[in-house]
Amino acid sequence: MSITPYGAQRTHGAGTLRSEHAGETVTVAGWVDTRRDHGGVAFLDLRDRTGILQVVADPEASDALEAAHRVRSEWVLRITGTVRERPEGMVNEKLPTGSIELAATSVEVLSAAETPPFPIEDEIDVSEELRLRHRYVDLRRNRLARNLRMRAQTLAVIRRVMERNGFMDVETPVLTRPTPEGARDFLVPSRLQPGESYALPQSPQLFKQLLMVAGIERYYQIARCFRDENLRADRQPEFTQLDLELSFGDEEDVYALMEEMFGEIFAEVLDVTLPESFPRITFEEAMRRFGSDKPDLRFAMELADLGGVFADTEVGVFKGVLSGGGAVVALALPSGGELTRREFDEWTEWAKRRGAKGLAWGVVEGGDDGPTLRSPLSKFMSAEEIAGVLSETGAEVGDAVFFGAGPVTFARTLMGALRVALAEERGLIPEGRWEFCWVVEPPMFDPADESDDPTAANAEGWVPNHHPFTAPAPEFDDDFEQRPGEATARAYDIVLNGVELASGSVRIHDAEVQRRVLRFLGISDEDAEEKFGFLLRGFRYGVPPHAGIAPGIDRVVMLLCGERSIREVIAFPKTQTGADPMTDAPAPYDEIALGELGLRLAPKPSRKN
Repeated sequence: MSITPYGAQRTHGAGTLRSEHAGETVTVAGWVDTRRDHGGVAFLDLRDRTGILQVVADPEASDALEAAHRVRSEWVLRITGTVRERPEGMVNEKLPTGSIELAATSVEVLSAAETPPFPIEDEIDVSEELRLRHRYVDLRRNRLARNLRMRAQTLAVIRRVMERNGFMDVETPVLTRPTPEGARDFLVPSRLQPGESYALPQSPQLFKQLLMVAGIERYYQIARCFRDENLRADRQPEFTQLDLELSFGDEEDVYALMEEMFGEIFAEVLDVTLPESFPRITFEEAMRRFGSDKPDLRFAMELADLGGVFADTEVGVFKGVLSGGGAVVALALPSGGELTRREFDEWTEWAKRRGAKGLAWGVVEGGDDGPTLRSPLSKFMSAEEIAGVLSETGAEVGDAVFFGAGPVTFARTLMGALRVALAEERGLIPEGRWEFCWVVEPPMFDPADESDDPTAANAEGWVPNHHPFTAPAPEFDDDFEQRPGEATARAYDIVLNGVELASGSVRIHDAEVQRRVLRFLGISDEDAEEKFGFLLRGFRYGVPPHAGIAPGIDRVVMLLCGERSIREVIAFPKTQTGADPMTDAPAPYDEIALGELGLRLAPKPSRKN
């Protein structure tokens, strides 16, 4: 015996009926989307997960008509009737069910409903706080219901691809011990072990490496992860990732698997064909050309390093920056000559808000001797320098050129952000285009002043770019400690349209190399044993070469759905402050229970009016 397709209380889904069902008697059930009364006839639009169906109750079925007059929006009904073609001129081409309607013979109220706190419409102007407080109502909107369906479809494809490639679904612990993975842990105090606590996993990283030691060889998990960090549009305190690890493989295996998986996701969910392989860009090239390790390849406007052009310049600001080892970076904005002086000033203020001292600019104009540059700085530039600027940036007559100067990483990052902001402002990013790439060969270590957590730096001021279990590139195996600023890692990111979807690496499988990395990062052998000795002990018993990656499911689905925030593709998300308005979490805890844990919470700060 199998479950009925639409539940025992109905014969069809509201959105599944078509002209071929005309003349059939059917039973449907769902929510009242709208109700209209016209000349003694009631029209109901009934909504369920399959779509919307127009129901007509007329005087020929008096009981059904009487019941239909009583109902209101969002009441839950079960309706029996006969499917019939709509009258000529009444067909709704916008609905899949728009050619038919259901003539009701019975209207049964299964549940009455209060007036919703906001209209059940895709485009509504209400606060996110109100929407999340009544998320169960918010999810009835077609857009959000579609998002969750696409999420489920995406996960089904992922599981199919992973199983087909011999990966085993293995669950790892949710209660574990704190480990240094770059963000704050959520802690769970232990009642049975007073004074000690578990941590919710930031990722299953160490457990999946131990599964490789265990001989599982190919592991995957749709894993829930937790990080107590500041939130943005693409971050939540709890999130979902596809976590995977494979033994006896390397980067090429991971690349091939991910390209297969994303190809199948896009083909099935969006009916989009992706290239069989994605371009690979080194970290250094991405920063040099696009000012970002998450380059958006949908449009050009590449950055130009003008250090050579201004090597002997008399432009004071450029000369000072270059002599101090910094960089002068520029980009050309197509048709940017249309910008007003006020708009150039606004972009300068934009740069200052990001820590820049200013932002130079110029407009390319035609001249008797060829294109020239009209700029507040052009009087200090030689003709050769102006020609070099135009050549390196590819700027043409009518374009604008923007200049950023400062320490190399800062200048590149600033101009990379400006590149994207200008493209968005000027409508230069094409719609419906999907540009994947791999960003490879990142630095193994970053200077502390370029890190999100400079307090984690070692005595020499270095922090891991990825995590301390990432293998160095082979040419740095023996001396990464002596060349931390040059060493690259066997790590890789998948980027789509300027959004990082996944980060992964080939792992260190040599226990001594692992200890050397930890020592370099200021983690003594004693501290290493205390923090993750269980991993190092496992490595003593034969660990195969292994590699892995962890695509963020929320970000993937966000892009598939065309949303700008992952909150729109999560059933019950938190706000940007980490709160859940629906359940009022986080909430005070029972004093007796706290006492059993040996805890006392600090009083909640009072709000000042």
